[in-house]
Amino acid sequence: MATHVIVGGGLAGAKAAETLRAEGFDGRVVLIAAEAEVPYERPPLSKGYLLGSAEREKARVHDAGWYGEHDVELRTGVRATGLDAAGHTVALDTEEELGYDRLLLATGSSARRLSLPGADLDGVRYLRTLPDSDRLLADLAGGGRRVVVVGGGWIGLEVGAAARGYGNEVTVVEPQPTPLHAALGPDMGEVFAGLHREHGVDVRTGTGVRELRGAGGRVTSVLVDGDAEVPADLVVVGIGAVPNTELAEAAGLEVDRGIVTDAALRTSAPDVFAAGDVASSFHPLYGRHVRVEHWANALNGGPAAARSMLGQEVSYDRVPYFFTDQYDLGMECSGLGGPDDAVVCRGDVGAREFIAFWLSDGRVVAGMNVNVWDVTDPIQALIRSGARVPVERLTDPAVPLEDLAG
Repeated sequence: MATHVIVGGGLAGAKAAETLRAEGFDGRVVLIAAEAEVPYERPPLSKGYLLGSAEREKARVHDAGWYGEHDVELRTGVRATGLDAAGHTVALDTEEELGYDRLLLATGSSARRLSLPGADLDGVRYLRTLPDSDRLLADLAGGGRRVVVVGGGWIGLEVGAAARGYGNEVTVVEPQPTPLHAALGPDMGEVFAGLHREHGVDVRTGTGVRELRGAGGRVTSVLVDGDAEVPADLVVVGIGAVPNTELAEAAGLEVDRGIVTDAALRTSAPDVFAAGDVASSFHPLYGRHVRVEHWANALNGGPAAARSMLGQEVSYDRVPYFFTDQYDLGMECSGLGGPDDAVVCRGDVGAREFIAFWLSDGRVVAGMNVNVWDVTDPIQALIRSGARVPVERLTDPAVPLEDLAG
């Protein structure tokens, strides 16, 4: 009987296990989850669950009973400590050695840690796991606290919005000229800066953090550029994520800002695959390797890897997709834009009801719809088409999106 092992108990790993069974694989499926939690999705950690609008259990990919019902051996609280790719075995921290016929690495990523004086003080929080969200919810829900968010990326802004919703005082400190500067560029970054300022957040851009200060072992303030001291009862650090490639690196797999795979999600080692946050996969649409940390990549990449493990023809070419909800703003973003791309909009940017398009050589490479719904499919079709579209047609709301792809 063949054994397929999945290392990583997040969305990608759980969906891969589901797909193996759905596709008729009747061998042994073992899912190794380092956390002591039933596999869960991460968006609720900074969205519904943290906002108090969704129950904790809603974050689970499947209910706890699903794994036994589908003959999936779920090993929670167990960590893979070594990989022998030649010998087709995985070492576990339980001192077991597990053999495999096919192996999927879906080890995800970890929050990038702050390396500054005072970073180890009590009251400094990160948001990557469900227990992190539990703790942060307890911190924020009572309101009346001074919260400093270090980093104006997606996690930082979503946490800031949740904190304000509970009645906390929030300061966001971001070294770039705008929040989300690397992801969206200055113009769209300014849209989110304005949104948060309108909701009472002190958004400090172009400002770095120099030190966290405390008393009695607990954080009390954040020292920022210019020797300004921002009072803080709580500091939330959101400065990015680092792919968990240690297992792959130690085993000699090719790693370059993620575990390198081909379009079928195969790594450089025979019978070893990678998916989700940790994978840097060749993307046929872009003609290069990309690593995507968003929810949709785990949701779709896990099943694609499972099919590839079963020997099916796979070319994983999904258009990257991301969504966020902050205050009264809902947004979906498709594609991969760059800092040198031109950005044009249709709709009312001031009212925050618009679609933004990123253009490279006259072609749409990314699109973001803000408080405009049911347009993801035509935006993605336009990106896929590679068509050169005149700016006047892109920006004209009278021209249906479906007509732009040619």
